[in-house]
Amino acid sequence: MTGPDRSGLTGPDRSGLTGPDRSRSTGPVHDPTHPVHDPTDATRPVRDATGPAPDLAPAGRGSALAHEEAERAVEQALALVGGSSRRPSLRSEAPGGGRGGGPGSDPGDPTEALPEAPAPADRPGSRVRSSTPPPPSPLSWDRARAAAARAGRAGPPATIRLPLDRALGHVLAEALGALTDLPSFDTSAMDGWAVAGPGPWAFGSGAGLLAGRGPATALPDGAAVRIATGARVPPDTTAVIRSEHAHADEAKGLLHALRPVVAGQDIRPRGQECRSGEQLVPAGTVVTPAVLGLAAAAGYDALPAVPRPRVDILVLGDELLASGLPHDGLIRDALGPMLGPWLRALGAEVSGPRRLGDDAEALREALTDSDADLIVTTGGTASGPVDHVHPVLAALGAELLVDGAAVRPGHPMLLARLPVPGQSRGTPDGPYLVGLPGNPLAAVSGLLTLAEPLLAGLAGRPAQDAYRALVHAEVHGHPHDTRLVPVVHRAGRAGGRDHVAPLRYNGPAMLRGIAAADGLAVVPPGGVRSGTEVEILDLPWAPATPWTEGCFT
Repeated sequence: MTGPDRSGLTGPDRSGLTGPDRSRSTGPVHDPTHPVHDPTDATRPVRDATGPAPDLAPAGRGSALAHEEAERAVEQALALVGGSSRRPSLRSEAPGGGRGGGPGSDPGDPTEALPEAPAPADRPGSRVRSSTPPPPSPLSWDRARAAAARAGRAGPPATIRLPLDRALGHVLAEALGALTDLPSFDTSAMDGWAVAGPGPWAFGSGAGLLAGRGPATALPDGAAVRIATGARVPPDTTAVIRSEHAHADEAKGLLHALRPVVAGQDIRPRGQECRSGEQLVPAGTVVTPAVLGLAAAAGYDALPAVPRPRVDILVLGDELLASGLPHDGLIRDALGPMLGPWLRALGAEVSGPRRLGDDAEALREALTDSDADLIVTTGGTASGPVDHVHPVLAALGAELLVDGAAVRPGHPMLLARLPVPGQSRGTPDGPYLVGLPGNPLAAVSGLLTLAEPLLAGLAGRPAQDAYRALVHAEVHGHPHDTRLVPVVHRAGRAGGRDHVAPLRYNGPAMLRGIAAADGLAVVPPGGVRSGTEVEILDLPWAPATPWTEGCFT
C-alpha cells in the first residue's frame, strides 16, 4: 500500500520489538496501555482464508484506494458471517516498492510481511497463520478489586478458638453473645451509703459492704449501711447516696442527705448492660483491647476467631541490593522492607521476604513449596526477557483471576490461584498469588487493588468502606485508566469543608509521596477538577498516625 499506514504502528517494524531479533515473539503483541481493537474494525487489512488474496501490488493512488475499498468489503462480509478479522496487519512497502521480510526472515513470525500473493491455506508450502486470540483487555480497576474481594470470600472461613491473650487483632468468626446478665446482680455505682425508705437513716459501726463479698441481708426501712463501688446492693435498698452528698452524725448514729434522694440513684441494676444471650458484637468484628475487655466481663476465656492469613513474600530481580548505597546499576530493594509491615497491618501473618533474583526455576520451587494462604511476588509480571511470573504460573496450571488492571500506576498486577501440589491441574485450589509490579508505588497500587480486599475476605474482615472527599486541586488523569494518587487530609478553614490535597512525587517508582500520605484518591480517566469529590482509599495505619505535610506537598 502507498497510502497512510493504518496498522496503528509507526515505521516498517510492527512486531512490538526493537532491533532485528524477533525470535521471542510468538504472536501479535498486545500493549496493555492501548485498547484492544474491535474485531469488526473495517480499517484493518485482512486476507480471505477461503481463497487466494487479491493482488496487493501498488499501482498508483487510485489503485491503492480501490484495494482499500476491496479489503473493507471483505472485512465487512466476514463480520456478517462471523468470520474473524483478527489478521496480522500488512507491513508498509519496503524501499523500492517491495515488502519487507526478505532472505533470513522468520516464516513463522506473524508480524513479518506477507508475500505478494500467498497460496491458499491447503496448498503445500503455504504459511499457516496462528488462530490464537489476542490477550484480553485488562480489567477495569473496580472490577479487578471486586474480583479480589470475591476470591477472598470464595470459601467459608476457618474457625479456631484463641485464649484472650492471643486473640488481639484477629477477627471474630462468630457473633459474641452474652453468657450472663451484665451486671449479674444489682451493684453500687459509687462509694457511699445504701439506704432504705425515707431519712434520716440509722447506721451502725463497721466497714460496711465491700465489693466481692457475698450477698448481704435485707436492709430494714429507715436504715443505712456503708457500701463500696461494685459491692452487691442489699435487698430492699431504695438508693445509694454518694459519700460527698451525705452527712453522718456519729454521735447520734444518724445519716442525713445533703441533696434530694431519688429512688434507684447510683444503683446499677442487674442486666443494665445486657441480658444473657444478647449479641454483644457481630461476627467479623476485629478483636480490639476493648472487645477483649467486654468478652472477659461477659465470662469468656477464649474467643472463636478466624486464623490470620499466612503470607510469603518473594522478591524478584537481580538488580536489587539488600543493603548499602545503590551503585553500578544496582538499586536498593524498597519492597522487601515495606511489604511485611504493610501486610501485617492488613491482618496477615507474614514470613520474612525471600530474594530469588530473576530465576524461573527458583520461583517455581518457591511457589510449589509454599504452605502459605497467599504468596506475594514483586516484579516480573510484565513480558520482558526476565519476567518469569506468567510462564511459571502457566507451567504450574494456575488460574489467572486478574491479569492486568486498567490502573496507573500498577497496571501489570495480577491475581492467580495455584493448584494444590499433587492435585489435578484443572482444579486450582491452592494458595493465591498476588503479583505486584516492581516499581514501588505501582506495587502499593497492587496492594490496595488486589491484596487488601483479598486478605479482608480470607481473614473474615469487612471490606473497607468506600467514601468520597473533596479534592482541592486539579488532578490530571490517564486517558483511559484509573489513577491512584497519594493524598493528605486537611481540615477546612473558616467554615470550609474538610478536603484532601494531592501530593507530589507520585511517579510509579517513587515512595516520597505515599510516605506522607494518609490515603489514595481514585481518579477516573480524564482526571478531576478542583472541588470535585473523589473516592478515597485509606491506608491501614492512617487514622492513628498524625502525618504532617513537611516538604512533600
